[in-house]
Amino acid sequence: MSRLRSATQKRMRVALDKTESSSAKPLRKRAKATVKQEPDETAASTYHSFHDPADITLFRTHILYWYDQGKRELPWRTVALTEPDINIRTYAVWVSEIMLQQTQVATVIDYYNKWMKRWPTVQDLAAATLEEVNQMWAGLGYYSRGKRLQEGAQKVVSELGGEMPRTVEALLKQLPGVGRYTAAAVGSIALGQVTGAVDGNVIRVLCRVRAIGADSTSPAVTEALWSTANTLVSQERPGDFNQAMMELGARVCTPKGPQCTQCPIQTLCHSYRKVSVKQEENSTKLLGKLNRVPASLRDIEDCVTSGTCNLCPTEPWDSQLGVLNFPRKPVKKAPRVERTLTCVVTRPGAGGDGEYLLTQRPSKGLLAGMWEFPSLLLEGENSEMKQKGALCAGVGRMLGVRLDKGLLQYVGEVVHIFSHIHQTYVVYSLCLNVSGDGGKAQSTTRWLTRPSLQEAAVSTGVKKIMKLYDTMEDQEGQTTKKKATNAKSDGQHKSKKLKDNSTNSGTRQLSLSSFFKSPKQET
Repeated sequence: MSRLRSATQKRMRVALDKTESSSAKPLRKRAKATVKQEPDETAASTYHSFHDPADITLFRTHILYWYDQGKRELPWRTVALTEPDINIRTYAVWVSEIMLQQTQVATVIDYYNKWMKRWPTVQDLAAATLEEVNQMWAGLGYYSRGKRLQEGAQKVVSELGGEMPRTVEALLKQLPGVGRYTAAAVGSIALGQVTGAVDGNVIRVLCRVRAIGADSTSPAVTEALWSTANTLVSQERPGDFNQAMMELGARVCTPKGPQCTQCPIQTLCHSYRKVSVKQEENSTKLLGKLNRVPASLRDIEDCVTSGTCNLCPTEPWDSQLGVLNFPRKPVKKAPRVERTLTCVVTRPGAGGDGEYLLTQRPSKGLLAGMWEFPSLLLEGENSEMKQKGALCAGVGRMLGVRLDKGLLQYVGEVVHIFSHIHQTYVVYSLCLNVSGDGGKAQSTTRWLTRPSLQEAAVSTGVKKIMKLYDTMEDQEGQTTKKKATNAKSDGQHKSKKLKDNSTNSGTRQLSLSSFFKSPKQET
């Protein structure tokens, strides 16, 4: 028995040794394969980046020449070129870059000019109140930007001796609300720091030029784009180069309908080349010359490790999209849907003008510190009576009085889209017939006349609500006027009828039979 056990254990050891030896060989092979992949990754990076010095020089030369020939004259660019005071210059460019976040140039220009006229230096902005800043920012959207500008100005004055940071690293670390792009843009444009700057426009340009089709928000793509931008940026004119890249993305290499024939770097663009080759191939097929390669165009050059490259597109090329195949963005998360009850509360003013009740939002979060009509989030679908009851209770607490639901009148609905919220305001109106607060109002409430309301720090959503309310008022006014006109017309008609009757009563009216009586009968 012991011999059998010994023989069995021996066979098991032999089998185990064979298994271990056979499993060791593939491991060595896999290790070699891993080492072998490194050159492929290097090859992939050269396809998706710029490695030829001649191409880099050509890129810089062409885009700067194009920029010099047709750049837009913008107020912050003028300041960057003409302002000798480095502190004012840096402050001015910083303000412009914060305003331009998520906002079109055409919208920003007027806001920027008004802002710089009121607060021409960082010291002036630091002395302003948040209320004044919100009032100036009203309508520009993303209101936390204005708040961070003011906080940054106060930090510069109180902690940095009134001197704006002088390097990209300092801008990034010392100013609230300043990220990687903003620091690079301000540093290159205002301070002449040699650094690339990657915003949405630049992402689109570089993804198309180098055929980067992976998710443009992924870490791998982000780092690749910044590396390419830093490689391409002009050493002598970094600010102009970065602005030229942004200008190209805004005016030529647009999200839809790009003007490829007007692009100064068309010959260096992988996407454009791929489109041209595909068009030539299709033309050749239509002519029945399937075996002939176009003489004017070589085969399409693709990434040599397209199967494993983290910059290549994960979806096949769509010929109908052309250069619009790049960049690829992740599917946006659907915005949160909210419904909010809002009440436009009015009362007679001391000067004869009506006044509107506004309340201030919390100092943090959405629309921080802004003023709005009394509002509360609507949970679920409620009847009109329940909505009126909730608003009466909320406004009553605000004013310290009890209100009757019968005073509220339904006005309508207003839709306003935030970046992450699909907001619907369900609007009611409430007219108080007496002046004064009617009770003890809270410190976060304020009665404003119409002119003051138009100048207050209110959001675009509030302006939309006011427009709807005015429409209702106009319709009611026209209805009242029409009723008054009709009543006046009816009165005039009745008066005329009575007058006619009165006139006729002074003359004897003979019956028809009297005309047939004899003279004797008449007497």
